[in-house]
Amino acid sequence: MSVKLDGNILVTGTSRGIGLEFVKQLAEKTQQEAHIYASCRDPKGAKPLTDLVTQFPGKITVIKLDTSDEDSISAAFQMLNRQVGSAGLNLLINNAALNKPAAPGSMKDTSKKDMMEVYETNVAGPFILTKVFLPLLQRAAKTKDNGDEMSCRRSAIINISTLLSSMEKCSETFQAAQMYPYRTSKAALNMLTCCQAEDLKDHKILVTAIHPGWVRTDMGGDQAPLTTQDSVAGMLDVMSTLTGRHTGLLLDWEGNIIPW
Repeated sequence: MSVKLDGNILVTGTSRGIGLEFVKQLAEKTQQEAHIYASCRDPKGAKPLTDLVTQFPGKITVIKLDTSDEDSISAAFQMLNRQVGSAGLNLLINNAALNKPAAPGSMKDTSKKDMMEVYETNVAGPFILTKVFLPLLQRAAKTKDNGDEMSCRRSAIINISTLLSSMEKCSETFQAAQMYPYRTSKAALNMLTCCQAEDLKDHKILVTAIHPGWVRTDMGGDQAPLTTQDSVAGMLDVMSTLTGRHTGLLLDWEGNIIPW
């Protein structure tokens, strides 16, 4: 089954887990004209990702990118700018994230260094990445003939967030996963989503945050009820249906609105 996504798509944090599954399903489900740019810190050490490049020849380009390093972001921009040309970048999926210390991440086990490192990757990283890559998103927004409508086919930023970022839901979720740095950084990412949605709406660039569910990954653990396959399939279906009325929201992998 194909999804209604097209053009040039950049996904961060693709060496494993949800990011890797994004690349796989996008390669499988998008039209032939779509191209996936898969970024990670160490492409040479990401064999599952390079295997996908072989499996889908001409469909995937791997980019070396450390979202906590501005020089790395700048180099990735220069490379992508040459690749996409006048078409620009249609979809940026900010998936790369860090969780420290290991769950449950209680207050007593959490250091200032943990807080700062997680914030740098989970908030400053998507902010700087979007800021640097904005000209490519603006280029795509102008070239797509979709009238005034926003969509992930035209030009969009998807920030991968979490239910654990919801202040309203904190009393329901805290005891199971305290995770101070992760929770607070993703709450800040939600605010970044809101700010960017307001800032970029005149450019017709959609900005939405999505919770992938509790997924069986290195971070989610073995008890999580969702597979990466089901989570990503759901998120891609949601992305295919997003319009301007969804900009600035936090949704889950089934399209339900999560209160901040």
